Order: sequence, then C-alpha cells, then structure tokens
Amino acid sequence: MFIDSHAHLDDEQFNEDRNIVIDGLKDNQISLVVNIGADLESSLFSKKLAQQYDNIYFAAGIHPHDAKAATEDILNEITKLLNHSKCVALGEIGLDYFKNYSPHDIQRSVFEKQLIIAKKKTMPIVVHMREATKDTVGLLKKYYPAENAGVIHSFSGSIETAKIMLDMGFYLSISGPVTYKDANNLKKVAKYIPLDRLLIETDSPYLSPVPCRGKRNEPQYIKYTAMQIAQLKEIDVEEIAKVTAQNACVLFGLTKP
Repeated sequence: MFIDSHAHLDDEQFNEDRNIVIDGLKDNQISLVVNIGADLESSLFSKKLAQQYDNIYFAAGIHPHDAKAATEDILNEITKLLNHSKCVALGEIGLDYFKNYSPHDIQRSVFEKQLIIAKKKTMPIVVHMREATKDTVGLLKKYYPAENAGVIHSFSGSIETAKIMLDMGFYLSISGPVTYKDANNLKKVAKYIPLDRLLIETDSPYLSPVPCRGKRNEPQYIKYTAMQIAQLKEIDVEEIAKVTAQNACVLFGLTKP
C-alpha cells in the first residue's frame, strides 16, 4: 500500500468524480493521501475532505503563487487550521521564481511569516522550490530548525542541493517527472536519496507520470513513480511502497486506517 504524500484533490479537475477517485483509493493500493492547501480556500476544502474521509489528511498554507493575496487575516486563518486534528503540516509554502505570479519580495515575506508560524507550532512544512534554490535555502537555514523537519515537494534540484536539504533534516519527495525519458538529472537524484529520507507523491492533478502523461494525474498513478525509483535503486517496488509509507507516517504523524 502506498501513501500519496502530496495531492490536490480539491482541484476543480476533480469536481465531476472526486468521490469516485477517493472511494477507489484502497482498491488502487493507496492507504492514505495528504491533501495540500495552496491558499485559504483550498486549505479549507482540504480540511473538509479530511473530515469526510478517514484516509485523507491535509496541510494548510499559502503557495508562493498566491503570496500577493496573503493578508494578515488570511495568515491568521491558516494558523487556526493548523490546530485541526487531521492537519499534519503547514504547506504548500516556498518560493517560485519561474512563473513569478507574485513579486519575489512578497513571496519571501510570506514564506518567512509562515516559517515563523510553523516553528512556533512545531509543525513540519511542505516546501515548494522552483528556480529559487539560494533564497529558499537561506530562509530555511535562518528560520527553520532541523528537528521540526519537513519535505521539499516534487524535488527537481541537483544532487548538491539534495545534500544541503538532507543535511538540514528535510525529506525529499519525488513525483511523476522521474519517469520522463529526458529526466536524467532527476533519475540520478532519485537514486542518490537515502531510502529513509524519501517520499513519493503525485501532485495530482499535475505532473502525471509515464504512461499517463498528458492525462489528469490521480493518486493511483503513484505506482509508476514508485516503479521507476525501484528500478533506479535496484530494489523491489514493494520496498519503495513500504519505506516511503513509513517515512510519511514519521514525518506527518500519520496513523494508517
């Protein structure tokens, strides 16, 4: 049984069949899903899903794309959500200098504020990092203690960056792009990550793995990512499922249903 450590089942792409997808998780070897907030609305929806389904937990946070809309009132509401019994992390937070939907200075400010909140609440964090390695590392080193840990989601950096994050106490999560033919660097990184610090995710409905690339991603497709990593590490896919599920349980304090 797999744990999908990062999904967005609140996304409108699931509006027509969300209940069918969730009801089918167990039959598709998915024991748990952590649904990740990106703004206040999606964080509230994620809480609703977690309350409705035993096999869904959630994280609440403000994504860097939405940093420009993050008022103090919104951050206060996110903080309140962290007290929920099924909220297991603050996220998705971080920096994105690729799409630049929010100005860099605002992204950094909102990231800092959420790091301070997470540190105070002693909660793990789910970090989004795209084309912003230097600033992300700098802020994490400044504000976030290793003992709280967290995960760099859908990791796409170098082995050198992976080592920095691992040394800081973070888990690294691998998603569908590791299955892509031209993902040579990511394959090397996936092989490099120690088993006890590895997570897997779908980032549903995004980043569908081969052979589902081009389709809406779903938690059931996590097996293809796991199969690719197992091949790279020359171990059984069952071992990948077992170890990554254990890691997710440790990081997020999950209890399998």
